Amino acid sequence: MRTTVKLTAAAAATAALALGLSACGTASDPGATSASGAADTSKPLVVAASPTPHADILNFVKKNLAEKAGLNLEVKEFTDYVLPNTATESGEVGANFFQHKPYLDDFNKKKGTHIVPVVNVELEPLGLYSSKAKDLKDIRSGQSIAIPNDTTNEGRALKLLADNGLITLKDGAGTDANLSDIKDAKGLTFKELEAATLPRALNDVDAAVINGNYAIEADLKPAQDALALEKADGNPYANFLAVKKGSESDPRVLKLAKLLNSPEVKEYIEDTYDGSIVPAFGAAG
Repeated sequence: MRTTVKLTAAAAATAALALGLSACGTASDPGATSASGAADTSKPLVVAASPTPHADILNFVKKNLAEKAGLNLEVKEFTDYVLPNTATESGEVGANFFQHKPYLDDFNKKKGTHIVPVVNVELEPLGLYSSKAKDLKDIRSGQSIAIPNDTTNEGRALKLLADNGLITLKDGAGTDANLSDIKDAKGLTFKELEAATLPRALNDVDAAVINGNYAIEADLKPAQDALALEKADGNPYANFLAVKKGSESDPRVLKLAKLLNSPEVKEYIEDTYDGSIVPAFGAAG
């Protein structure tokens, strides 16, 4: 049974208000800061995470590794891609684990936040899924594909489609590519949706490009069910532990970073996700 606190999408507005009220922290808050503005390292380290696989991995660490390492760890679940960073920026939580570098760079630029990566943990290959097509060759002109609407994951989705011959992108289209960068859509139409809603849209479109964590939450098995899946080699989209700049040397953060790159966590990821999620570090198993 999970012991984490889960914030649903319906509670997002309330949570956002709470973030504003708690930005300064209090002595009793898990994410409180001292009078000098530094994190109070006597408090538990509260980490914001999306449920799967991030919170699952953190809960494995909490249950099996943290006590021996002298780490008091709390996991707070979020179901969107915005609140974990704003909560980290405000001090509501001490760290987060849910995102990759291209997304963080875009978020910091747009929101004026100061979040930095600490250590890579895992990669969730982006995949193309369908409740109608059984093979890539079944995706044809006149059909519709849903893709994530956030900047970096949209570009990532378009690259996956281009790599598999479903579209052609203009020369120079990079990780921030959008629909205007499609040179030849080959008769396909596209529907841009918030990433978390894509699994629910599968019956409304012919196919959808879905992030690995959301695919798994929807009982899809990326290694088996995806019509096309990102390759892990040289992939820049590893998910990492992140903190507000200045907290990288917090001893609680350093302990957690070491545990997240441990042989035990590597083995847990490999055994639990069977190739649908892969370790992004080189600890020996």
